[in-house]
Amino acid sequence: MEQYPLTGVIVSEQNISNLSHEDRTFEPPADLAAQANVKAGIYDEAAQDRLAFWADAAHRLTWGQDFDEVLDWSNPPFAKWFVGGKLNVAYNCVDRHVENGDGDKVAIHFVGEPGDTRTITYSDLKDEVSRAANAITDLGVTAGDRVAIYLPMIPEAVIAMLACARIGAPHTVVFGGFSSDALASRVDDCEAKLVITADGGYRRGNPSALKPAVDEALDKLGDASPVDHVLVVRRTEQETAVTEGRDVWWHDVVAGASADHTPELFDSEHPLYVMYTSGTTGKPKGILHTSGGYLAQSAYTFWATFDHKPDDVYWCTADVGWVTGHSYIVYGPTANGATQVLYEGTPDTPHKGRWWEIIEQHKVSIFYTAPTAVRTFMKWGEQIPAEHDLSSLRVLGSVGESINPEAYVWYRDNIGGGTAPIVDTWWQTETGAHMITPLPGVTAAKPGSAMTAFPGISAEVVDDSGTPVADGEGGYLVITEPWPSMLRTIWGDDDRYRETYWSRFASQGYYFAGDGARKDEDGAIWLLGRVDDVMNISGHRLSTTEIESALVSHPKVAEAAVVGAADDTTGQAVCAFVILRESAGGGGDDLVTELRNHVAKEIGPIAKPRQVMVVPELPKTRSGKIMRRLLRDVAEHREVGDATTLADSSVMDLITAGMSKPADD
Repeated sequence: MEQYPLTGVIVSEQNISNLSHEDRTFEPPADLAAQANVKAGIYDEAAQDRLAFWADAAHRLTWGQDFDEVLDWSNPPFAKWFVGGKLNVAYNCVDRHVENGDGDKVAIHFVGEPGDTRTITYSDLKDEVSRAANAITDLGVTAGDRVAIYLPMIPEAVIAMLACARIGAPHTVVFGGFSSDALASRVDDCEAKLVITADGGYRRGNPSALKPAVDEALDKLGDASPVDHVLVVRRTEQETAVTEGRDVWWHDVVAGASADHTPELFDSEHPLYVMYTSGTTGKPKGILHTSGGYLAQSAYTFWATFDHKPDDVYWCTADVGWVTGHSYIVYGPTANGATQVLYEGTPDTPHKGRWWEIIEQHKVSIFYTAPTAVRTFMKWGEQIPAEHDLSSLRVLGSVGESINPEAYVWYRDNIGGGTAPIVDTWWQTETGAHMITPLPGVTAAKPGSAMTAFPGISAEVVDDSGTPVADGEGGYLVITEPWPSMLRTIWGDDDRYRETYWSRFASQGYYFAGDGARKDEDGAIWLLGRVDDVMNISGHRLSTTEIESALVSHPKVAEAAVVGAADDTTGQAVCAFVILRESAGGGGDDLVTELRNHVAKEIGPIAKPRQVMVVPELPKTRSGKIMRRLLRDVAEHREVGDATTLADSSVMDLITAGMSKPADD
């Protein structure tokens, strides 16, 4: 066994071969490579003059006033990009396409869960965004005021975000599955003047109310509420309480507003949005992104990472409530004049082939989804996508967490026809845009690896002292140079920003991503998960990602989540929660023993789970992130913590009720 310096992640040679598939490399398809937007020389070009590279990327946008300095890093870690430049984000995402003659091009193919559809051209989008901008202004919102958006996956969510950007009002989008408490805390922290919501949305075949949560949130804030108005979209026709003088209907004030609106120019560092993400203290962090740098990198990475062409149809399955929805549904695609699908519902409503049906119908050519979704499809079986014509797909993307090799290969073979390249993208709410990813026409790809830093991005894997590790070793993932779409601070808390992201490697000036990673013998980067998801078992540190990959490599397992639970003997013990493939039948003691022994065989006896629990589902947010802290509560027999952010909070009741006893050995 080899123990990596720093992280001590234990990896056997057999484990590297079986789990990492480092012996498998997929070269870019020749026809795609020949026509790719970027060529192999892009890495050298960016390395020779990183700032010139990003200046060229920024000049793909339309600036009302050009910038005179690419980067001001005179007061680290507070960056200013494209200094002196002025632009309007919404103009770049909408108006300029209409002015360039693409007004009739479809911007959004909306598919509602009940089956309703809307086709919105760029001319339509320009008019709707302009009307919304006028209506929001009439409600008293001015540049610099914050707007909270709490909407389902409907076109009005995109329109509202772009309307806020148009008038320079930073938005904070709150995922529609969040509780009233979560909404209240975010509204309060950023002092939102307006809340944009809906009566509800559709989920799993039924209307799901949203407006009552807004009412509860504002009631909780009471007289301290900063909100003057609530703008309500009518989506489900549910009976909805209206507070006179505060609540107004979208169809009354937006539909009746003028479609004439002149976008104002704003400084490149003007705040664009605040996105809240979880923190170790329990208090959400308001991540601030600004205009010029964020739009430049999200737009350029969309074009390069997905090899986007004007005739492509793109679909990202994320929710706009998460950063993926911001960067790769709203801002990146529209800045490129892309045609995209926007789907309201879940992948199994009204049937498990709904996503493939949509891809077939709209001839989607670029598809971006989460590994957790891919593993769900694996569980359902390859016969479901096989019933649909997916031949239009030419590029596949993965986001949210590292995709395990088995899911990668299944995704490529069953969705991508065995030829479509997969871009396994690593980035964060804080980074704003892609940071590490293969490029589909340039970079060879290994199943499970994010491969290499995007051109113009300086990423490194370092040891505890900040020294880069050798190929074949593991450590901390850091970003060594500022990048355009980086967060500027934590809203209202510069000190927390410094402490959270820059203190660990302060002497080197590195941004610490909070993730462990390793470089293989070729220098390709493999993500090992959050540092706090690394378990200490009898003095050995084990990666949850690799144990999960070991479990999923078993033919009966569709998905797995692993946590470290307190143990009197070993300090921590491995506790695993697994979902079986439908073909596996039910679980039992024999299967649990088989899975425990399988992990021991794949990685080593030290990684053998103390217990394995077969569950019907894992606790996930709607974006697909597994809430491991809740599984830790179950494993340590504690009262389960706040589950309000889960897509289905009843999952925790099922898991808790079926918690199995620890193994005897």
